[in-house]
Amino acid sequence: MNRLALFDCDGTLVDSQAAICRAMDECFDAAGLSSPGRAATRRVVGLSLLEAMQVLAPDGAPELHLFLTERYKAAFQRHRSANLVEEPLFEGILEALETIEAAGWLLGVATGKSDRGLRLCLERHGLHARFVTLQTADRHPSKPHPAMLHAAIAEAGARPETTVMIGDTSFDMLMAVAGGAHALGVGWGYHSPEELRAAGAADVVDAAHRLGRWLERVA
Repeated sequence: MNRLALFDCDGTLVDSQAAICRAMDECFDAAGLSSPGRAATRRVVGLSLLEAMQVLAPDGAPELHLFLTERYKAAFQRHRSANLVEEPLFEGILEALETIEAAGWLLGVATGKSDRGLRLCLERHGLHARFVTLQTADRHPSKPHPAMLHAAIAEAGARPETTVMIGDTSFDMLMAVAGGAHALGVGWGYHSPEELRAAGAADVVDAAHRLGRWLERVA
């Protein structure tokens, strides 16, 4: 049975908070609303866009949430076209992926990004071909619903017990638990290690080079 290392993207593989916060500020401004602020925006990274807007504007009508969602998408695409979107890999991620792959693990991604956004991000870093399964918010309910996890496991020919969900938010950990997979948190992203453990993380690693060592424990 195949072993699958399934990664979140934003906050786990790449540091995209600057680009996300810029687009969020712009879409709230277009709606005549005050910016939610970087701290609040970081809290919703990992959710699908509509769900994120519902959290950030809890008193808003559904029409407002849809407006914010569409304006965010337009702003992010415009910023990317203007080369304003920087999504650098976190330190040591490339080497960690190489180590994990060399140990016989299949690699996958489960993210709140769109198909287009994920593809552009991975292609920019020359990583797209490394992943055997790519699950996004375009085709699944928002995390922590386990639909992304189930689809990734099926595509990779793995099983929940041979799958590790690696992410930086409680949404990732809750999804792993709901889907019966191992939950491994990373300490360089957008939720605290304490939150990750409370959401079901078996452990939280503080550096990318420790990922491969942790996976050695999993069958």
